[in-house]
Amino acid sequence: MFSVPCSLIPVPCFMTSSDFRRIALSLPGAEEGSHMGAVDFRVGGRIFATLAAVKLGYGNLMLTPEQQQAFVEEQPEVFLPIAGGWGRNGATHVRLSEANEDLLRGALQTAWKLRVEKNEKVGKPKANPVKAPKLSRSR
Repeated sequence: MFSVPCSLIPVPCFMTSSDFRRIALSLPGAEEGSHMGAVDFRVGGRIFATLAAVKLGYGNLMLTPEQQQAFVEEQPEVFLPIAGGWGRNGATHVRLSEANEDLLRGALQTAWKLRVEKNEKVGKPKANPVKAPKLSRSR
């Protein structure tokens, strides 16, 4: 995944919480919810992204630590671990002011796909089951 950060583009391209919401809800089976007063996005009843730190200019993604590391290494101006234990477990901030649509969409799809795959592993999801798309294998 390669994308140019907004800070290197001469025209404004920053994302907003409305963009984050629109993209998150465009994913199959995604629903908006709330946890402890913060907006979250769920698939199968389980959270894959939030707007808990939107007042600080961040969207949040629930990734694996390995996925988080890849995003942060590739785009450190856009992605950073959430502080503390949540961050050590893969929870990742997205600086909305530095993200463009393609980058944000790809990041949200990664978090969504991870949640769908985890839901499938634990058996019956809480609500609205969605199967992860099968990737075709090249021969």
